[in-house]
Amino acid sequence: MRTWFLCRVKYAKENEQGLLKNVSEQYLVDAVSFTEAEARIYDMLGSTIRGDFQVTNISKSNFVDVFPYEDIDIWHKCKITYLVTDADSGKEKKVTQYMLVTAHDVKEAYDRIHESLNNMLVSFRVPDITESPIVEVFPYEHEDEELLPPPPSNLKPLSEVKAEQERREAIRQENLEKNSASSSEVPRLVEYEDEDESE
Repeated sequence: MRTWFLCRVKYAKENEQGLLKNVSEQYLVDAVSFTEAEARIYDMLGSTIRGDFQVTNISKSNFVDVFPYEDIDIWHKCKITYLVTDADSGKEKKVTQYMLVTAHDVKEAYDRIHESLNNMLVSFRVPDITESPIVEVFPYEHEDEELLPPPPSNLKPLSEVKAEQERREAIRQENLEKNSASSSEVPRLVEYEDEDESE
């Protein structure tokens, strides 16, 4: 399951009159940690924001899924509720989740979230939809693996290390068995008396 981090970014944005105005915008980033979320947001926005910008806050969001549509970039936060039966007690429990979908308005967001979740096995309700202040969402893509530093050349995959350890252990065991077998065949030492030099 993806983990989404909400990043607040502050920078000077040029308005329609050509004047610079300080703005604070929210971005959603798919990452495995706060550190990676910060690295990804700097990488993603470095080419789009002119001048300096500052990441003022990063927090883990409660979004479980994101459904982007190509025709619009206005994000809507949708509250989804459904009932699940507890396996131990047999009682029904209400589950609440939050998802994002792009749409022109609330009505379209309602239709699109139903369309996106049509494969859900339980019936659900959408009690609340609000327009979100999130400017852009950055899901994790395979190309983003280039952002991660390559592993150091002196590191080996764990499977190779384990195989090497097993091979060494087998050789050591074999040598121990050989040594114990050869020690049982050691010939007895024969003692010779020294000849008397006086004779």
